[in-house]
Amino acid sequence: MTAPRRLRTAPAPIAARRGSVGGALSAWWLGQAGFLLEGGGRRVLVDAYLSDTLAEKYRGKPFPHVRMMPPPIDPGALADVDVVLATHAHTDHLDPGTLGPVAAANPACRFVVPASAREVATARGVPPDRLVPASAFAPLEVAGVRVHPLPSAHEQLALDDAGEHRFLGYLIELGGATVYHPGDCVPYPALPGLLARHAVDLALLPVNGRDARRASSGVPGNFTLDEAMDLAATCGFGAVIGHHYGLFDFNTIDPAAARERIAAHPGLPPFLLAEVGVRYDLELPARADVAHHGSATP
Repeated sequence: MTAPRRLRTAPAPIAARRGSVGGALSAWWLGQAGFLLEGGGRRVLVDAYLSDTLAEKYRGKPFPHVRMMPPPIDPGALADVDVVLATHAHTDHLDPGTLGPVAAANPACRFVVPASAREVATARGVPPDRLVPASAFAPLEVAGVRVHPLPSAHEQLALDDAGEHRFLGYLIELGGATVYHPGDCVPYPALPGLLARHAVDLALLPVNGRDARRASSGVPGNFTLDEAMDLAATCGFGAVIGHHYGLFDFNTIDPAAARERIAAHPGLPPFLLAEVGVRYDLELPARADVAHHGSATP
């Protein structure tokens, strides 16, 4: 079992600049799978979708991708960003409407993307000289942030022609805490064992689920809420924030019903559903006896 953590919440807009940490680490949800993380004097942006790129792309199609909520911040207003992480090449995770403005506003930030998505990333606005390719099981140190890439299964584990995983998750060491963001993922047999090698203080898990209707229209899915809760209990995460809902009407969940299911699930760590306009502050116990730098290599 991991040592207990406390996940506090406070009403707070997304901080445009560094310096608003309320614990070892603070997090803001940006909608969909996007998060801004701050800790240890570093700011990390993960899978941010802060535009209407998909609404423009799919206008008039069966799934028009019209936003259910507006972007909570203009991407060009995000300053002091040290690292941008993208888990895969789907546009709601690697968004040209977000990447370009963030790159312009943060001329020193680095962009970590799967090696399989290098060409897509540069085509969507990532400066080639600031791009850091990521491969599963190959840890990275970027701008003082330690990142352990793991495979993710966006319904399936998938490799490109060079043998690189198309979908990654990241274990992010920041402010003395380890955060797990799987990007888009469903359970696969090796995942609990890979995660057990790290003391995950905060897991950011997609909970919008999947079904045949979405799959038949080319919309692969994620953990169901029950699968996310089971993974949290099995792995003993310190705390969990569920996300990837509330943005597109064809790919969401009922948060009120989900909270009832969470309350009824035994043996869970603190498990919240993400809300915009809330700052999540993670407080850690003394960690002298907890190793934080285990290898993810199998």
